[in-house]
Amino acid sequence: MILKVIDISAGYGKIEVLHGVSINVQRNSVTAIIGPNGSGKSTLLKTIYGIIKPTRGTIIFNDRDITGIKTHLLIRSGMGYLAQRPSVFPYLNVEENLRMGVWIFRHDHARCREALQEVFERFPTLKEKRNLKAGALSGGERRMLELGRALMSQPELLLMDEFSVGLSPKIVKEAYRVLYELKKDGKITILAVDQNVRQILSISDYVYVLKIGRKILEGPKEDLLRNLNEVMIDWLR
Repeated sequence: MILKVIDISAGYGKIEVLHGVSINVQRNSVTAIIGPNGSGKSTLLKTIYGIIKPTRGTIIFNDRDITGIKTHLLIRSGMGYLAQRPSVFPYLNVEENLRMGVWIFRHDHARCREALQEVFERFPTLKEKRNLKAGALSGGERRMLELGRALMSQPELLLMDEFSVGLSPKIVKEAYRVLYELKKDGKITILAVDQNVRQILSISDYVYVLKIGRKILEGPKEDLLRNLNEVMIDWLR
């Protein structure tokens, strides 16, 4: 396992959102976290990435206890994070935005060049518009830029929070094509939260279902697909 989350409780101030959640993420896999709004999916990712400090529990990444470690140290350790909220720098051009993804490695020029070349190969549109201000991009292009920037640090594990929210079906299809290629290459492990349930399940290997801050179900994606209607009906109860 590349990641083990053990009995994690966390929240905001006195409001506890997660209540003893445990998950495991297999190396070189895509693991999905699904569930209704307010179930704690995004809070779980933020806790893993050190944005929120847990009140209880342990997080193990690559056999190392990273519970509560600051995010810049996690980046150095091989973890990346793609936030739900827009995060491009509109007055920087596309290439400058991408280079912000390797800021902590900025003195390693060879690594930066290699990472930039890999991102441009995956996203030809970004290469074509490398000198364009990010603020002039479409919403879908900005999201692709954010994904490209998250990949610049060449993470072993990428956390993705609601990647497809607000995107057109065409852009979502293109985004998931890239994610499928990343999975096929076997260079990265992905832990993803997405409300587009059928889409995320299409590339997932294993799935966790959260409801009101608790894990209520887990299993291979084939099991979830067979019972998906029943699972989603249960969300409404």
